[in-house]
Amino acid sequence: MQISSRFTIAIHILTCIDIFQDKYKVTSDFLASSINVNPVIIRKILQQLKAQGIVTVIRGSGGAKIAKPLNEINFLDIYYAVECVDGELFSFHENPNKECPVGRNIHNVLDKRLVKIQKSMEEEMKKMTMADVIKDTENYIISQQ
Repeated sequence: MQISSRFTIAIHILTCIDIFQDKYKVTSDFLASSINVNPVIIRKILQQLKAQGIVTVIRGSGGAKIAKPLNEINFLDIYYAVECVDGELFSFHENPNKECPVGRNIHNVLDKRLVKIQKSMEEEMKKMTMADVIKDTENYIISQQ
């Protein structure tokens, strides 16, 4: 299983908005050039972030802005905004064979473990904010000058 690239693209988008907001109009075309993807993908992710109150977007060439303080935007907020997650991180094969002793019991064996893994991941994601990403990005930019 793999989390889609929408998650890292969303973090890239937010980072660009913050870093470049005072120098450029941060449009989907501008963001697409940094991320190296089609602007349509950027617009879709921006709409998802907007729906969760993370960004504001002004149509046309108005650009995007971050809607709340960076330290209030954690990775879990971003993850839930852009990933098509319906509560459970892990999907389970639907019809294990009830005639098989493993198939009959696999849910009992795995369900609690998978919930524990998801909760651990979510707790870690809550600890990581966009403020941390911006600080580290600025440090990398400065060290390369």
